Amino acid sequence: MRLLICTQAVDAGSPTLGFFVRWLEEFAKYAERVDVICLTKGKYSLPANVYVHSLGKESGASRLKYIVTFYRYAWFLRKEYDIVFAHMNPEYVVLGGLLWRVFGKRIALWYTHKSVDLKLRLAELLSHVIFTASRKSFRLASSKVRIVGHGIDVDFFSPGNGVRRESAVLSVGRLDISKRHDLVIRAAEHFSNEIWIVGSGPERKRLEQLADDLSVERRVRFLGPQSQEQLRETYRHAGVFVHMSETGSLDKVVLEALACGLPVVTTSTALAELPVLSVAPDPESIAGGIFEESHVDPAVLVAYVREHHSLERLIPAIVDVMLHL
Repeated sequence: MRLLICTQAVDAGSPTLGFFVRWLEEFAKYAERVDVICLTKGKYSLPANVYVHSLGKESGASRLKYIVTFYRYAWFLRKEYDIVFAHMNPEYVVLGGLLWRVFGKRIALWYTHKSVDLKLRLAELLSHVIFTASRKSFRLASSKVRIVGHGIDVDFFSPGNGVRRESAVLSVGRLDISKRHDLVIRAAEHFSNEIWIVGSGPERKRLEQLADDLSVERRVRFLGPQSQEQLRETYRHAGVFVHMSETGSLDKVVLEALACGLPVVTTSTALAELPVLSVAPDPESIAGGIFEESHVDPAVLVAYVREHHSLERLIPAIVDVMLHL
């Protein structure tokens, strides 16, 4: 198999997209050659059969140059790949789909988000198969959809040997309204634990003001964006993970927390099949759930992720489907 992968970034240091470097390492085990077209590239170390081609965002290229460069790579590399795998960016399929179909390439899209727009509808028409993590992670009805779970690197995200857990309540995600970090801050009136909030975004000042208004600001720590290594250590040291997001999809951070043996309290109905505690979206219920979930056996959480959402299970499953397109 010769594979062309289109993604947003190849950068092990990225707080949000650093994980994808490990995906590329796993894909490389099953492919003769892997070419990667990305919007931007940074720090990475990949096997010798992986070739990274950036569209130039890291050097300040314009949007027009992105498009021209994309078509140049798609054309000049056309004899080097048989299958295209577009990760989370339907724009790549919209731009290259017709060209790839003319070339006889098979097109696979990975997409896990509640948003359905014109780009996604066009990408669905042009793709041969669509991979997603759960039933609620792809909201467009299509016979092309394959539910395959997430791909968590369970060797990396794992409980630390001898690491002493603290009692802190951890919330991870972009600081915007849909993530509902405000709920855990409001719940702080009903418990004495510290709250650690990881992420950046436009809601930070409002959340800081809320903590001040409720007089819990001394217990709320905004840790900012974290690298994959920093985030793993935060999972390992926290006491309970809270997931208040209203996106309605299976968020990867929940699985990372579970893989590190960290109990999870959620207000999302999308996580009903996971070993988490679901509570009502009000401060009292969240506080009660935090106390209850702190006594869960971490081995059960780790075993669940290894069985259902490990990267080592996901990539072979994707490859098997793509080889039979």
